Amino acid sequence: MLRSFRVLSRTDVGLVRDGNEDSALLSSRLIAVADGMGGHAGGEVASRIAITTLKGLSEILNDGNLDEESREDLLMNISFSIDEKISHEVELHPKLAGMGTTLTALHLGRNSVELLHVGDSRCYQWKQDKLIQLSVDHTVMQELIDQGRITPEEALSHPQRSLLTQALMGDSGIDPVLIVFSANIGDKYLLCSDGLNGVLSDHEISSVIKKYQDKEEDLLDALLDAVKDKGAPDNITMLWVEIVEEAPTEKIELIGAAQ
Repeated sequence: MLRSFRVLSRTDVGLVRDGNEDSALLSSRLIAVADGMGGHAGGEVASRIAITTLKGLSEILNDGNLDEESREDLLMNISFSIDEKISHEVELHPKLAGMGTTLTALHLGRNSVELLHVGDSRCYQWKQDKLIQLSVDHTVMQELIDQGRITPEEALSHPQRSLLTQALMGDSGIDPVLIVFSANIGDKYLLCSDGLNGVLSDHEISSVIKKYQDKEEDLLDALLDAVKDKGAPDNITMLWVEIVEEAPTEKIELIGAAQ
């Protein structure tokens, strides 16, 4: 059975930031969001490196002769390749020291979806009118939530809510996560930078999705409006994705800082 991703996307600078440090990749079998960080435009550079490096892997990932284990190894190892490229860029341009990026990517295989994750850009599944977070944030807040010391609601307003425990920063200190899920026609996903979920709770995001799930072409604009109503202090990037019964195409689109 032929399967592919049908993708709707939005990226926006928000109401406070001067530039967009988010990058994203859109294609029929590979999608990704990268949220850059760092001064001297370093965030833009780091997220661009992550997305363009991943783009270079797409043709190999989609090779029909590649077995699942090899594909999963490639996805895991791309994180380390990105980390090395960021390190090299900092060596060439020392002013970029301290830059880094998150990376959350979905790849559609023959019968499965592979989720690659480093940082706090999120991947959700929308299933039976429920928003299910598939990725686990690599943040201090998530560790405190796991320990029962704070609630997810308290984390939204915590002063250290953006402090990451993992990111691609060129220091080799990463432990990327790769999770494999079954893939079915009609499955829907939301990938986003924390410019969305750092402002809106999962309940608020769910409420907007429920309202617009029958007119999905307006969904991401509605989510963006909801974030802006709350001040939009960060860049916002969102990908709304459905697995459809269509032949995949070779088209790849880059948005945000990677454009």
